Amino acid sequence: MYSQAQKFVVRLAENDADIEAAQRLRYEVFVEELGGDGALVDHEARLERDAFDPHYDHLLLIDPAAPQGVPGGVVGVYRLLRSDKLDAVGRFYSEDEYDLEVLKSSGRRLLELGRSCLHPAYRGGTGMYHLWNGLAGYVRRHGIEVLFGVASFHGTDVQALAAPLSLLHHRHLAPEDLRVRARPGHFQRMDLLPEAGIDRKAAMLATPALIKAYLRLGGFVGEGAYVDHAFNTTDVCLVLDTARMNDRQRAIYAREHGA
Repeated sequence: MYSQAQKFVVRLAENDADIEAAQRLRYEVFVEELGGDGALVDHEARLERDAFDPHYDHLLLIDPAAPQGVPGGVVGVYRLLRSDKLDAVGRFYSEDEYDLEVLKSSGRRLLELGRSCLHPAYRGGTGMYHLWNGLAGYVRRHGIEVLFGVASFHGTDVQALAAPLSLLHHRHLAPEDLRVRARPGHFQRMDLLPEAGIDRKAAMLATPALIKAYLRLGGFVGEGAYVDHAFNTTDVCLVLDTARMNDRQRAIYAREHGA
């Protein structure tokens, strides 16, 4: 692990070079590490990119003292789109996988989160804390009420993921007014096991840290999973309504986001 004693910088991408640095980190994580691919992935230049990138805000975690070979010192990224900018894009990235009409018709201020990742050498330290701190500031500045986005389990073997998917369905399914749904034709049931038959501890150990973090804040999952063979993932849609957070969850949010 690289030294993380120095101060991080968290800011939005300001130019093409910043976005390219984010895409290079995404390539390392999503393509090389997790085996993903996509129509616009540039393997020669080692860039994980898509048609949405020019329209989104890219939140960057920068280590000014990052070693050579880390472009721009970018060691963490989040890709963001607010609902007030949606007209310029046409649709959210998540709409390829989920019907979001229940959120889009709510009249509430939405923020889509995606492409979240950290350089492998910065995991387990304070990097994600700083990145989430920056995200919390963005949420406050723009008066965001509901955050959502797809999060992934590695792999496409649904039976191997039956326990964590079933636990999410039984314990954390979104209420009707937030319940986005995987699109017909791609809908994968998540209630693969009865709740009584789930080893909860094992299921939570098999759940990615990012998903567990949103659950601690009171997040929910939409109905149905989406198996993304191109990215070698099984996706769920997370939804976090800031108005539904209880006092305990607000305390966690304040601690983890520096609010």
